[in-house]
Amino acid sequence: MIVLSVGMPRAGSGWHYNLINDLMKTTGCADARDIRERYRLQKILTEVNCNIGVLSARRLALVTLPTLAGNTFVIKAHAGPSSGSRFLQALGLLHVTYIYRDPRDAMLSAFQYGQRALEKGRPNAFSFLTDFQKSLDFMSEYVRIWQAWSNEKNVLVARYEDLLTDYDARASRLLGFLKLDETRPEVRAVTEQYRPGQAEGQQGLHFYKGRVGRFRESYSAAEQAILTEKFGPALQKMGYEI
Repeated sequence: MIVLSVGMPRAGSGWHYNLINDLMKTTGCADARDIRERYRLQKILTEVNCNIGVLSARRLALVTLPTLAGNTFVIKAHAGPSSGSRFLQALGLLHVTYIYRDPRDAMLSAFQYGQRALEKGRPNAFSFLTDFQKSLDFMSEYVRIWQAWSNEKNVLVARYEDLLTDYDARASRLLGFLKLDETRPEVRAVTEQYRPGQAEGQQGLHFYKGRVGRFRESYSAAEQAILTEKFGPALQKMGYEI
């Protein structure tokens, strides 16, 4: 079985992935980083957190081979669902979790993260977001992807802000989805390790400033009005104040 940890960029997706990965390892499952090396999937599962990229039929077929050999592992993505992912879910070979965040905060975080990297002379995947409009266009695509995953069946959808403010309940819900016994010492140890405030600074978690509502301090009133017009219906469905 493959556990696919999907997330909106800059929405704690690295944190969520590593939490799930380490929880599944308590059952004896393989680490996806080892699977990547053993099955020569370096071009398919990239970066620190084994990101599959798009959920194309070819990519999914390649990562399914280790599963057919008896391996269970966790991979990461930011992409939307596909016919291939739905097919594997129907077969019981793919279990999907999805995490999102207020897109206004995620948008600001992506822009600032990219600009900090540029200033250091080490551009990253967000460094092309050089202004408000480019950032808006970028995040609009991920709001569309949020809607697509929200419409899917048998997907555990979580909010980043809920994990920050109600971690115990949300972690318990995740453990139920993964069919893990939360009373086991190994499971409890991992859950505690990734508690907000404990996990910051760990490699691959992408923490910087995960404060809720930070966009209100950084975007002008005019820019906030544009965000409301663009994302208003989605924000209401996501449960955020406009």
